[in-house]
Amino acid sequence: MKCAQCGQKPKNRCHSEGFDCTGGSLDPAAYALPENQACHNISEQMRGQYGNSQTRLEEIIEFSKRAGYARLGVAFCIGLADEAAFVAAVLAKHFKVDSVCCKMGGLDKDEHGMSKIKPDQFEIACNPIGQAQMLNRAKTELNIQMGLCLGHDILFQKYAEVPVTVLVVKDRVLANNPMGVAYGSYWRQKFGV
Repeated sequence: MKCAQCGQKPKNRCHSEGFDCTGGSLDPAAYALPENQACHNISEQMRGQYGNSQTRLEEIIEFSKRAGYARLGVAFCIGLADEAAFVAAVLAKHFKVDSVCCKMGGLDKDEHGMSKIKPDQFEIACNPIGQAQMLNRAKTELNIQMGLCLGHDILFQKYAEVPVTVLVVKDRVLANNPMGVAYGSYWRQKFGV
């Protein structure tokens, strides 16, 4: 599949006509599974009701309420501690909230043979598996990622026992707005597109 390079204009044909270029080769049976129905239906209901009028944080709150979640987890980068405190406070108005910082657990880089930023100094590594384990212990029902490093986010999602959604994607250059590369002519030139 190369939908991003499709000459059929997917935004027009797929969106308005429901065009199926797979020839019906995909099995939609997974949407009938109870564990998938609610998630998919809530998303469609919210899109129909709110359109494009909610922030991502508002969507997370509304989705979680409709899904019946009572306990949410926030896994955040230490660089976003202030933002995580704000998000946790907002969420705590509606849910029980557990939050866990990436540096929790004191994971020594030397003990684990990890690369260091300053080789001659003691450094603590991020602990995304530990973050997942702590939220698993807390019995969260939905986890929210905030700015975990690339790779760490993958490990966090791999070890989380509940669904994970993303509120912030880390982008150190573009103020955590990775899609900024698609909107600026300088960045488009840099990537040659």
